[in-house]
Amino acid sequence: MTLRQAGVNLIDCDHRTPPAADAGFPYIAIPQLKDGHLDLTDVRRISEADFIEWTKKLKPRAHDVIVVRRCNSGDSALIPPDLECAIGQNLVVLRSESGVVHPKFLRWLVRGPEWWDQVGKYINVGAVFDSLRCRDIPNFELTVPPFAEQVAIAEVLDALDDRIALLRETNATLESIAQALFKSWFVDFDPVHAKSQGLAPAGMDEATAALFPDGFEDSLLGQLPAGWRTGSILEIADLLSGGTPKTDRPEYWGGEIAWASAKDVSQSSGSVLVSTERSITAAGLERSPTKLIPRLATVVVARGATTGRMVMFGREMAMNQTCYGLTSKLGTPVALYCLLRREMDVLVNAAHGSVFDTITTSTFAKSIVVHAPEELLVRFESIARPMFERITESTARVQTLAALRDALLPRLISGQLRLPEAEQATVELA
Repeated sequence: MTLRQAGVNLIDCDHRTPPAADAGFPYIAIPQLKDGHLDLTDVRRISEADFIEWTKKLKPRAHDVIVVRRCNSGDSALIPPDLECAIGQNLVVLRSESGVVHPKFLRWLVRGPEWWDQVGKYINVGAVFDSLRCRDIPNFELTVPPFAEQVAIAEVLDALDDRIALLRETNATLESIAQALFKSWFVDFDPVHAKSQGLAPAGMDEATAALFPDGFEDSLLGQLPAGWRTGSILEIADLLSGGTPKTDRPEYWGGEIAWASAKDVSQSSGSVLVSTERSITAAGLERSPTKLIPRLATVVVARGATTGRMVMFGREMAMNQTCYGLTSKLGTPVALYCLLRREMDVLVNAAHGSVFDTITTSTFAKSIVVHAPEELLVRFESIARPMFERITESTARVQTLAALRDALLPRLISGQLRLPEAEQATVELA
């Protein structure tokens, strides 16, 4: 039946953009929609007055589904319980209130292959962006299982999705711990401040504390711990470039070597990348400018709309020319990643272009960063690397669970797979 016949209502947003505020209510835009969820990390905030104004027409509720109408047309995300937010331009909300489609099932109804078939049928191809019209979306024809089946299907898929969300939250917590430690040691210099006051640095053993000086001296970047220095990123990192095998040579594509693009890096849901949209063969690697980038290298988008986005490679991969890879000369890849994460805004600002920012070799060569003693970086690495190894393992598990979820979805809705089989698969993997 169509969404209209199923009693799924479409509510359009307010086609204006309120001014940003330092704090307040989240204003959801297209970049916040990621893998069916809302990522509020960099969300715009709006004032209470603007929130009231912008939710007069549409005030999202729990289990509403946001759908992108323009640009990433068809992408969707669930409104979680207890989130008060406003919806930005080019987004609409689908809401089920008729009793035909269970509210918890709606999010899954608009993610399967049938949904994307309908998106392809109704999409309006434009010169700049493709788009969907509000009047067309209610005409999307989808398979709607019996209500009791919807409830059971939603329970199975929600369980998988909850497990994925938990793994991602754990990964974010682990990275935040590593980043906080890096900031304490190499940005705020907390152990040095403590020792300069005759105190023992908190939370570390005597051997580690002994690696920090007990005073400061002047530098180009202000007061630095005595004996530390400043210099270019390229003094502590090797810069690697990528390339693209000829696209008209099918024997170069579809092999076992992961090949990362700016899109893979930009759309990564975490700090570690373990899989890519495309892959190449050994022949494609050997007969093109691309090369293998080692595991734990930091890879940065060098040009385009997402310049500065970065990940750490969780496995050996190749990459294209839109990215740079950086490997640590000191054998401290996690410390290098944490440094680059903190310095990236400065690098992007230095790479400002007329259309898109472009990071070049010169951008890295002209950078000025703090160089801590090698033995201290090695000590930090011994603490932080196990966290990133765990992040890498969890990211691979997320990929497995997401693949299972996406494979189960169309088979459950169509009835090709019975629920007991799907529940067993979920138990075995989750």
